[in-house]
Amino acid sequence: MIKKIKITLDSEDQRLDKFLKFFFSNLSQSFIEKNLRKKNILVNDSTVKSKYLVKVNDLIIIKNFSNKIYSDHKRKKNKNIINHVETKKFNESILYENDNFLIIDKWCGISTQGGTNISISIDNIIKNISINYNLVHRLDKETSGLLIIAKNLKYTKIFGKLFKLQQIKKTYLALCDGKPKMKESYIDLLLYNDNQNEIKTKTYYKIISYNQKTSLIQFEPKTGKKHQLRIVAKNLGCSIIGDNKYNLNNANRSENLKLNAYQLEFKIENNAYIFSSKLPKDFTDLIKKKQIIFA
Repeated sequence: MIKKIKITLDSEDQRLDKFLKFFFSNLSQSFIEKNLRKKNILVNDSTVKSKYLVKVNDLIIIKNFSNKIYSDHKRKKNKNIINHVETKKFNESILYENDNFLIIDKWCGISTQGGTNISISIDNIIKNISINYNLVHRLDKETSGLLIIAKNLKYTKIFGKLFKLQQIKKTYLALCDGKPKMKESYIDLLLYNDNQNEIKTKTYYKIISYNQKTSLIQFEPKTGKKHQLRIVAKNLGCSIIGDNKYNLNNANRSENLKLNAYQLEFKIENNAYIFSSKLPKDFTDLIKKKQIIFA
């Protein structure tokens, strides 16, 4: 039996193997590779690789289709058991939700994605809700604040494009030891990834308030690299309070990281969105303790 699938706008620009895995409930990679080699799976009557990016109106032709071979592959469920405490935290963190995406106010101490020695993450939680939910950006485990979650492939791609074109304005707030020499400026800084490749970063900052050797600083990263703001703060001579990796001041090492993804602004289909985080209690408590003005 031959089955033909025409690619629609919602599915374009993704790898063929990923499309097939989603369409047929998690077919194995080896199964897909084997049938591409045997020419049982073609695109527009041509042989392609699994990494081929499908386009609108592409015709996928499956020559050995049968319900038993393809449709009976059941989608794997998330094996992580999400306890009711984390589920409740997640539900309470939702600031906004519509049919296509939701915005959460992530709490400090939970990883965005899974990894070695990470038993639970935001990604675990959302995949437990729906396998169609996707993270579109990340926050450090210690960073609190706004996180976007797409509910479908279309909006995963929309947000991916907005981030790539730098059309999502991200504003962070940080409590820092000391203060920069200039009240506000742009910082161009070279960072290095795990392979020691140079990465150019650009960050705008502005001091909002300063008291008792502590500054409240607004950061607007124009790029999004790992630990970017934490390293920028260190290079400005005012490391973020609670940053046990980059802050050498032992006076505040017992504090949680005082970095919050405070605001997001973006536009989709002529609809403008702006969201603000509710600062965690330990953040506002330190603001009060230091008598820092924050309107």
